[in-house]
Amino acid sequence: MQTNCFLIYRYKKGALTVTKENEFTTYAGRVGERADPASEALKDYLVLDLTRVRSGPTCVRQLADWGADVIKVEAPVDGAELGGPRAGPDFQNLHRNKRSLTLNLKSEAGRKIFRQLADKADVIVENFRPDVKKRLGIDYDTLSKTNSKLIYASISGFGQDGPLSKRPGFDQIAQGMGGLMSITGAPGEGPMRVGIPIADLCAGLFAAQGVMIALLERAHSGKGQWIQTSLLQAQLFMLDFQAARYLMDGDIAKQAGNNHPTSIPTGVFATSDGYMNIAVAGEEIWVRFANEMGRVDWVNDPRYKTNANRSPNREMLNAEINEITRTNTTAYWVEKLNAGGVPAGEINNIGEAFDSAQVKHLGLAQPVSSHERGETQLVGQPIKMSRTPSQISAPPPLAGGNADDILSALGYSLEEIENLRQIGAI
Repeated sequence: MQTNCFLIYRYKKGALTVTKENEFTTYAGRVGERADPASEALKDYLVLDLTRVRSGPTCVRQLADWGADVIKVEAPVDGAELGGPRAGPDFQNLHRNKRSLTLNLKSEAGRKIFRQLADKADVIVENFRPDVKKRLGIDYDTLSKTNSKLIYASISGFGQDGPLSKRPGFDQIAQGMGGLMSITGAPGEGPMRVGIPIADLCAGLFAAQGVMIALLERAHSGKGQWIQTSLLQAQLFMLDFQAARYLMDGDIAKQAGNNHPTSIPTGVFATSDGYMNIAVAGEEIWVRFANEMGRVDWVNDPRYKTNANRSPNREMLNAEINEITRTNTTAYWVEKLNAGGVPAGEINNIGEAFDSAQVKHLGLAQPVSSHERGETQLVGQPIKMSRTPSQISAPPPLAGGNADDILSALGYSLEEIENLRQIGAI
């Protein structure tokens, strides 16, 4: 039994009422009791989470935070998760709003339990290498034979088939192979990774989008389907206009440092007490910017008159801008430029970003009572919905902390559950 304002799980066969314990409420879900849904939006959907590390958990976090009943299926072994220690910020941020069941999927007893759950599930999400799920007999083709409405989402490094499909996939590898590192960083300094695992995160978000689309389509067809994406596909898609420049015009982008590759002047500029960003996109903003800088002569200067003129003279223009912006503080210029209709902003570290008045107003940092860390904060969803908002209603679960409840709901007796533990199936 968990205390200190943590959710206390109890199984009541056939129960339709709710049970209040401390600050949390439990509801009778499709398979045992669950926490108060994080949102009303997806509360009627049961999701089985087979994911590890980041891309898969990012997908499932979207579903859990919007109310889906998520059962995280974990291996019954001691030791740190592949995605970092359970008490670490990474795990805590990715695995809130879930229940946990430990299952040894290499054992027949463990696979039997999983198949029972799969028959009741709306969605399964996994990010194994493509051959693993087939070897375990938990792939889409197998499970959909007994659950035709099943939506099965797979995230891999490079795709479910093809010449590189069996390679292990990690974010930095995808950043390099997907072209991103070749356009990141300063010219002449070699390839540079982006400061966040963008391929992992985007693959997870795209997979969650695929699940939502499949759920909408299933409402009409009554049928499930297999959703596939990969770190490489996500990374290439996120190149966006840089990819379009190549595909349409054969233009291969290069590193531009802090300068925008095509919009000039857009970049980082020095002030008397630090740095700031300025974004001058289009000729209308260029005229405003010249006025705010006290350099109306720039507007008709043949070197700077149009974006096409400014492009080959970027370094010269940047030097002139820096000479002016260094005369006053970041706060002064940010206020002055924005008042004049020119986008400008501070360059914060992460602490400064979360401590800013606007971010506090948006409420992105949400409180949670963690089993491992006590009272702490996690990053909430960046989407606000008027009727079905998201919240962090439960901390990341203890490993296997909901096993008895879930297995009892599947019809296993306490004696059978204990035997499953003894043989290492759970």
